[in-house]
Amino acid sequence: MAWDIAIQQAAEHFPVRSCLYILFGYLSGSVLFARIFGWLFKGKDVASESADKNPGTANAFLYGGFWCGVLTLCGDLGKGFFPVWLYLREKPLNLCGPELSFILAAPVVGHILPFFGRYRGGKGIAVTFGCLLGLAPEMKPVLVLAFLFLFFSLVVRVTPHYDRTLWTYRCAAAGMFLCVNNRYIIAAFLLTALAVNANLRFSDEKREKCQVNLLWKH
Repeated sequence: MAWDIAIQQAAEHFPVRSCLYILFGYLSGSVLFARIFGWLFKGKDVASESADKNPGTANAFLYGGFWCGVLTLCGDLGKGFFPVWLYLREKPLNLCGPELSFILAAPVVGHILPFFGRYRGGKGIAVTFGCLLGLAPEMKPVLVLAFLFLFFSLVVRVTPHYDRTLWTYRCAAAGMFLCVNNRYIIAAFLLTALAVNANLRFSDEKREKCQVNLLWKH
């Protein structure tokens, strides 16, 4: 009897439509545009030349050139944006339940563990921004993340990028509790931050000493 009730409650929160959007988000995230545009513009896998082997926007710019980088950035933002945006066009944000958390996190998980990339993907930063932009006109979540990335890049300068990303996502998770009223968006970002942090921790990226420099001391 308890199992029947649990299954019924799960079916109420995760109907077929929501499950399809979660799957759509994951598969969308699994498309690695850095590799696609790297092959189109340079005839090579741009990630293979980088130290961290990350098929993301930064390496697309560095090893693929300007247009490879721009198109990769647009693709990574779009694959996070559209699954969330399309879902919310049919179901307003104030009517969404727990399924929203998984729909928001799915593209980031797909980028980190891509089905089309043998489960070896990127860091998921641009995709995270795309997912949060999909919540528009609710802009607080993306503004929190953007502010902290700028803060740790320009004011309290944390290097290398590995540590800056860790600091940003951890502080942004706390910032969501303070600035965002929707608990499902908060839960989604916690899932996203956990995925990004775990991916960084278990990655093959070479660790450098973390340095913190204050802007006003230079």
